[in-house]
Amino acid sequence: MQAYSLDLRERVVADREAGLQTAEVAHKYRVSSAWVRRLMQRYRASGQVGPKRRTQYRAPTLAPYLPQLAALIAAQPDATLAELRAALGVPVSLTTVWRAVRRLGLTVKKSPARRRTRPT
Repeated sequence: MQAYSLDLRERVVADREAGLQTAEVAHKYRVSSAWVRRLMQRYRASGQVGPKRRTQYRAPTLAPYLPQLAALIAAQPDATLAELRAALGVPVSLTTVWRAVRRLGLTVKKSPARRRTRPT
């Protein structure tokens, strides 16, 4: 989603400082009241009305361990996520391990150990 233009932000601040209520300004410019309140809080605190900088992309936690994880799965394809996590020795959640396995293009779905019935 695109950030609101600097021109719109300046007009909103000018109208609020001229005495219009938050709801009136929001209705006039077709934005939410919450956005107007947040913009005014930011303006009062820092004097800035421009959009905040976007955060940088954060690399996945297990990105450096992907080759090691692939080798572990190749060596023991029936290992569970908990076993893979223990073998890696990295304190991460099972979901993080699952995402890394998925990133490798592998699956971790296990077939239950049971006797299959045959059609008679």
